[in-house]
Amino acid sequence: MGYPDAQLSILIVDDDQIAELNAAYLNHTGPTNVISFPMQEGQFSDITPDLLGDVVISADTAHREAVDAGMEMAERFNQLLIHGILHLTGYDHVNSEEEAAVMELKNNELIELIRRED
Repeated sequence: MGYPDAQLSILIVDDDQIAELNAAYLNHTGPTNVISFPMQEGQFSDITPDLLGDVVISADTAHREAVDAGMEMAERFNQLLIHGILHLTGYDHVNSEEEAAVMELKNNELIELIRRED
């Protein structure tokens, strides 16, 4: 993905905590499953060029989604972590269907790599 020496932080929170972040930074109400805070863009991106940013995952929402999908919590967590990291590296699914398709292809590629390692 072009970031061999990159660093990121992963924060695992509950629904109340992610709802606070969702409201404060994205102006959205309620909890979500994952939020990414990229550090590779913006005014201070050159201060720590190897820092990709932060990925925040709600364990509560991830657990509900795993149960609803009939999958293991670890698998859902990996999906959300990859999704968050892709956002940190510039992938997006919000602006266009074309960008969403590119992000989904990369997501599937990375999920498959993890499955092969298991």
